[in-house]
Amino acid sequence: MQRPHIIGVAGGSGSGKTHFAKQLQKMLGEAHCTILYQDNYYIDQSAKFDGDGGSVNFDHPSSLDFSLLASGLKTLKSGQQLEIPIYDFVTHSRKKECLIGQPTKVILVDGILILHSEEVRAELDEAIFFDTPEALRFQRRLDRDVHERGRTPEGVKKQFELQVRPMHNQFVEPSKAHAHTIVKDLGDYDQVLAQYCSKLGLLL
Repeated sequence: MQRPHIIGVAGGSGSGKTHFAKQLQKMLGEAHCTILYQDNYYIDQSAKFDGDGGSVNFDHPSSLDFSLLASGLKTLKSGQQLEIPIYDFVTHSRKKECLIGQPTKVILVDGILILHSEEVRAELDEAIFFDTPEALRFQRRLDRDVHERGRTPEGVKKQFELQVRPMHNQFVEPSKAHAHTIVKDLGDYDQVLAQYCSKLGLLL
C-alpha cells in the first residue's frame, strides 16, 4: 500500500484553515482524504474548567496531547486504522467512544498549534499556514462560538483577549516558519486550493 501523504493545515483560530481542509477533502473525495483535528486531542480539563477565559487555556500547547497525535500519525503511516479520541466540550473530558480514521492516500492534520509541536512536525510531509488578519479571525471565532458552541459574546471576547491573542502571538504566529506554503490573504485561497487539489490528485 502507498504510504499516506500527510499535510499540516495550520493558522490562527478563525484563519480559514478548517474550511480549506474540508474543501480539499471534498474535492479529493473522502475515500482518498482523511482529516485529523487537533481539537480531538485535548487532555481532560473537567477538573479545571471554570468558564471562557478562565484557568483552562485551550490555546496553550500544554492543553494538548501532541504525543498521542504524533503516535496516531505513525499508525496511519503503517497502514493501520486509527482510534481517534473525541473531546466533549460540554463535560471537558474525552468520551468513551472514539472515531475511526482510515489510512487514506492523503491525510490532513488541522490545528492552530500542530506546527509548534516538533513531534507532530516530524510526521508531516508538508505544511500550509493561513496568515489571516486578527480582526477577521476574531469575527469568525465570535460567530462560531456563539452560534455553534452556545457561548456568550462577552465570554468569547474575554477568552480572545486573555488567551487567544497572546497565545497566537507567542506560539501560533512563530510556527509559520515551519510551513512550506503561506496563504496571506483571501485572494490566495482559491489559487492554493486549486494548486493542492491538482498536485494531490496525482497521488490518487
